[in-house]
Amino acid sequence: MTPGNSPGHKSGRPAVFFDRDGVLNRDTGYVYRIQDFDWKPGSKQAIQYLNRLGYLVFVVTNQAGVARGFYEIDDVISLHNWINLQLKKIGAHIDKFYFCPHHPTAGSAIFTRSCSCRKPEPGMILSALAEWDIDKKTSFLVGDRETDVEAADRAGIKGHLIGEQDLYSSVRDIVESTY
Repeated sequence: MTPGNSPGHKSGRPAVFFDRDGVLNRDTGYVYRIQDFDWKPGSKQAIQYLNRLGYLVFVVTNQAGVARGFYEIDDVISLHNWINLQLKKIGAHIDKFYFCPHHPTAGSAIFTRSCSCRKPEPGMILSALAEWDIDKKTSFLVGDRETDVEAADRAGIKGHLIGEQDLYSSVRDIVESTY
């Protein structure tokens, strides 16, 4: 048996998966422009807190506005880059953004189809689990819809619904009470 594989040894790092719209920012519908991104209370501090604890931090977000033709994939990527630039100012970061540009019925582009990444399907979470050394037992998802929690459950991690409360307080409570 090699070091790290001994009984009782935890493999990988804990990770937190955040839905984006409605969790990190106010969901005003199809947010893709910097000027429309409005951080929810405690969002940046929650990410900073998790970074300091050694958690990997991911965003897993459905972006059906791409399929609907409201914006392009490059717009989503630009917004995500800006988010990390804002976080960098407080010494925080998101390790990777995962997004699903598909919608099963809406739109008329190549992105209008069923897929394994659109929540409640677990594809985005499963991609992160395959790409990163993650300890599933200490990892969890924070979302604002049942589809987020269902995706987490299908991927084998815990899911937590949050409302309008301060995200930092909610995440701290989850970490301290559960893990």
